[in-house]
Amino acid sequence: MSGDAGLDALSAATADFAAARDWGRWHTPKNLVMALSGEVGELTALFQWLTPEESAAVMTDPEAAPNVRDEIADVVLYLVQLARVLDVDLIDVATAKLARNETRFPVPARD
Repeated sequence: MSGDAGLDALSAATADFAAARDWGRWHTPKNLVMALSGEVGELTALFQWLTPEESAAVMTDPEAAPNVRDEIADVVLYLVQLARVLDVDLIDVATAKLARNETRFPVPARD
């Protein structure tokens, strides 16, 4: 999977996964935001006491790297589910936000 087609396929897969387990009734925007926040907290906990150097090298740690991957995956999955429930196109909103940030945060002049 790659790009927008990859996100569409991932969104469909999360919808199918939830539907097969009859979880749709719990996948309200509020609940998905709360779950997303919890997963971000779990990802944060993996980095909490690392030095900047340790955090930059975390993916070279054979014990930490799989946990980081899993928590990043959880964050992505909940974000994709939230976007699907709210009918938000993640690529469109991220591209628009990046364009607004180009104006808000211009590249500094170099001497």
